[in-house]
Amino acid sequence: MTYIDPHIHMVSRTTDDYERMALAGCVAITEPAFWAGFDRSSPQGFFDYFRQLTDTEPKRAAQYGINHHCWLCINPKEAEDVGFAREVISIIPEFLDHPTVLGIGEIGLNKNSKNELLILEEQLALAEKHDRLVLVHTPHLEDKRKGTMLIMDAVDNTSISSDRVLIDHVEEHTVGAVLERGFWAGMTLYPDSKCTPQRAADIIEMYGTDRLWINSAGDWGPSDPLAVPKCRRELASRGHHAETIDTISYKNPLEFLSKSGRFSVE
Repeated sequence: MTYIDPHIHMVSRTTDDYERMALAGCVAITEPAFWAGFDRSSPQGFFDYFRQLTDTEPKRAAQYGINHHCWLCINPKEAEDVGFAREVISIIPEFLDHPTVLGIGEIGLNKNSKNELLILEEQLALAEKHDRLVLVHTPHLEDKRKGTMLIMDAVDNTSISSDRVLIDHVEEHTVGAVLERGFWAGMTLYPDSKCTPQRAADIIEMYGTDRLWINSAGDWGPSDPLAVPKCRRELASRGHHAETIDTISYKNPLEFLSKSGRFSVE
């Protein structure tokens, strides 16, 4: 079966990873803008990054038959300097009409600070103005539930429908609240944090597959660009039907991402 990895950071992966993913059945990916492992020193750095996401990566992916789409934003880890963040936000509209840009993301919270929340609200307003989908980063560890609630409340203060927002990095203690409030939820498959394939399979068995997807979020840190097919294998080993596996790793991402009017697997 083919699959979609709806959240992976290929700018920090080698071209060999594209080949391995294609051989494993990947037909499309989406790449949210994120923290590069260091704070960028100027808005121009983000301009060049957005060029990389909209031009260079689609060409690399196409060599292996993978369709590449992206999301644009300034991530919460670089949002403490409000003036700097606003300069970056002012660049984004220049790229929003690019045919592979699906929306605004991954925005959200990191430390749940006042400045992070302010920049989150301003980027939600940008998505609202341009009628774009939103992909959300939720904090790590003990701050996750509080941050997730703050994010959902911020979205509720806009006109953006919850079914046009994907809240990523959900875990056992946040997935229920996200789904109950009508949002889509993403499970990130990391080897040492967030959700392992085994934990993700447990969550699927508890909550079903409605508005839920799996992704690798592969980046420059400990991560696995083949995490999605490995989770599919875990589900198969537990006796889940092919329909369930296909829904969580292909049909659900396709349904949500298609709301953009720009996503394609061909």
